[in-house]
Amino acid sequence: MPQDANQVKDHFELFRGAEYTDMLARKKAEFENPHPVEEVERVREWAKTEEYKELNFSREALTVNPAKACQPLGAVFAAVGFESTLPFVHGSQGCVAYYRSHFSRHFKEPTSCVSSSMTEDAAVFGGLNNMIDGLANAYSMYKPKMIAVSTTCMAEVIGDDLNAFIKTAKEKDSVPAEFDVPFAHTPAFVGSHITGYDNAMKGILEHFWDGKAKTVEPLKRVPDGKINFLNGFDGYAVGNLREVKRIFDMMKVEYTILGDQSDVWDTPTDGEFRMYDGGTTLEDAANAIHAKATISMQEYCTEKTLPFIAQHGQETVAFNHPIGVEATDSFIMEVARLAGVEIPDELAKERGRLVDAIADSNAHIHGKKFAIYGDPDLAYGLAKFVMELGGEPIAVLSTNGGKGWAKKMQALFDSSPFGAGCKAYPGKDLWHMRSLIFTEKPDFIIGNTYGKYLERDTGVPLIRIGFPIFDRHHKHRYPVWGYQGGLNVLVTILDRIFEHMDATTNIPSKTDYSYDIIR
Repeated sequence: MPQDANQVKDHFELFRGAEYTDMLARKKAEFENPHPVEEVERVREWAKTEEYKELNFSREALTVNPAKACQPLGAVFAAVGFESTLPFVHGSQGCVAYYRSHFSRHFKEPTSCVSSSMTEDAAVFGGLNNMIDGLANAYSMYKPKMIAVSTTCMAEVIGDDLNAFIKTAKEKDSVPAEFDVPFAHTPAFVGSHITGYDNAMKGILEHFWDGKAKTVEPLKRVPDGKINFLNGFDGYAVGNLREVKRIFDMMKVEYTILGDQSDVWDTPTDGEFRMYDGGTTLEDAANAIHAKATISMQEYCTEKTLPFIAQHGQETVAFNHPIGVEATDSFIMEVARLAGVEIPDELAKERGRLVDAIADSNAHIHGKKFAIYGDPDLAYGLAKFVMELGGEPIAVLSTNGGKGWAKKMQALFDSSPFGAGCKAYPGKDLWHMRSLIFTEKPDFIIGNTYGKYLERDTGVPLIRIGFPIFDRHHKHRYPVWGYQGGLNVLVTILDRIFEHMDATTNIPSKTDYSYDIIR
C-alpha cells in the first residue's frame, strides 16, 4: 500500500484509505464465507436477551475471556519485589515473554525475567539440564543477589522437582552452594496470578525462615515491635506502596514491606540502566520472622502465606483491597493497634478532606448502577467504596473468586440499602459479564483494559480500574489505598461520569440543554 514519505500516515488514517477498505471488503466476501448481514444482526440481538443469558450461564466446559492470568505471572510479580532478585521461570521462552510483556505494557517499564528455555526434548526427558545451564547463565550474566524459581505448565505436567533440580544444579556449580534460590511450584493450569503470587511469596519466606531447603538451621523467632506488610498482587504497586510507606512513616511505625515493587517498576531516565532497583533486602526478608504482626492488604492473595506466617508465632490481619473512608479507617486503626501508636492529626485531616470531596460529588454518583469485575479483593474493595458513595454495584464478577468470596460479597451487600438487588458472580468470565450488562443494564462498568470491548459491544461506559491497564498511561503511579488513594478513585469515577454526560449532551439544539460548563 502506498505511503508518502513527506507525510507518513499513522494507522488511524492509513487503514481507512480506499486501498485498505476495498482489500478488506474483498477478503471478507471471497474468503471468509460470511453469513448474511440480516442473520448476523438477528443473532447479535438475540445474544442480548434473558434467554441467551440463561444459556450462557449454563455452560460448564468452556471459558470465554476469563478476567485472570496464570500463576507464574503472579510469581514473577512477587519475586521482583526483593533486592536484586531475578525471576527464573522453569518452562518455555514463550511463556516468559508473555509475563515480561504483560508487566512492561502495564507499568511502562522493562521487566527482567529469564527462562530455562524448555523445548520438546525437555518435555520428554525432563528439564534438569535446562535448570543446570539456566541457573549458571543467569547467575554469571545478570549478577543477581537471589534467583527466585517458579514453573509453567510444561514443567508441572512432567513432574519436575524444583527442590531436587536446584540442589543438583548447585552440586554442578551452576551457582554457589550458599546462593539463595527460593522456589515455588506454580502450575498455570490451576488457580490464577493471585495463587502464583501467594505460592511464590510463601516460598521466599519459607526459604529464609525454615532453613533454606534444609541446608542451614531454621531461624528462631525473637519477637520485636516491627510490622510486616504484604501488598498482594497489585497493579497500583508503585503508587500504593509509596502511599503506605508515607502513612507508616507519619504514624512512626517500624515496618518491613515484604515484596516492594515500587522502585523496580518506576526507574528514572538518567542515563543509567537499572536491572534491579529497590526491593526488600534479603536481610530484611529473613529478619521479618521476628516481627510482631503481619498485615495483608489482600486476603485472597495470601491464603497460604498468612497461615505460614501465623505458624511462626505472629498475629496476622487481612483486608480486602481497602478503598475509601471506612476501609481506610479500619486499616489505619488496625495499624495503630498493632504498633501501639497514636493516629496523627494530619491523617485525620486527610480523612476529612476525602469525606468533604465525597459530599461535594455525591449527587453525581448516588443511585448510579455499576457492573464491576476484577480480582476478588479488588472487586470487594471497589464494591464497598461504590456503596459508600451511594452507588449500586448490581453485578460484581470475579473469575478467580470462589464461593467463600461470593458469601463475603453478599454479606457486604446485605449491610447497606445500596446493596439491595446486587449479586456476586464467582468463577465467571467476561462473556458472562456481557450478558449481565445487557440484562441488568448498569450505568457504568468498572474493570481493566479488556472491558473496552464490553464498552464497544454494549454501549456502557468503562471506568478503568484494575490490572492490566494497557490503553491508558501511568495510572499505576497513583495510589488507590489510603485517603489520598480514595480521592484518586473518586476522581477517576467522576471524570468518566462527566465525560459520558458531555458525550450524550453535545448536539446543538437537540441535547445541549444539559451541556453544562459547571457540573
